[in-house]
Amino acid sequence: MLGRGALIKPWLPTEIKERRHWDISASERLDMLKEFVRYGLEHWGTDQKGINNTRRFLLEWLSFLHRYVPVGMLEVLPQKMNQRPPEHLCGRSDLETIMLSGNCADWIKLSEMLLGKCPDGFKFEPKHKANSFAKRE
Repeated sequence: MLGRGALIKPWLPTEIKERRHWDISASERLDMLKEFVRYGLEHWGTDQKGINNTRRFLLEWLSFLHRYVPVGMLEVLPQKMNQRPPEHLCGRSDLETIMLSGNCADWIKLSEMLLGKCPDGFKFEPKHKANSFAKRE
């Protein structure tokens, strides 16, 4: 369960160790994505094939990561597992709003911020079929 929770909140082990709720900002989460991209490009290379692999894994991770609702936006702490955020949740910044989006197109925008423009005809749909994922166009 910890591993599944870490897909949504990679800083979960730190929260458990320090026994606190961490209100991580959108810019801090973007830094984590940049680090993920850097590791992906180091592993697969910076050619088009390496960029495509990194983008695919980044988008799969974003399909989980978007479920995180920042602590500062919660009405009650701690958040219960069965509590779902409102469908049209707006973040405290434009970046946070994009990160909260369940729309695949917004995840692709995030990947383009980090890896450049997607190839023509690029499409993405998560491999998992979790109940919280709703395909939105």
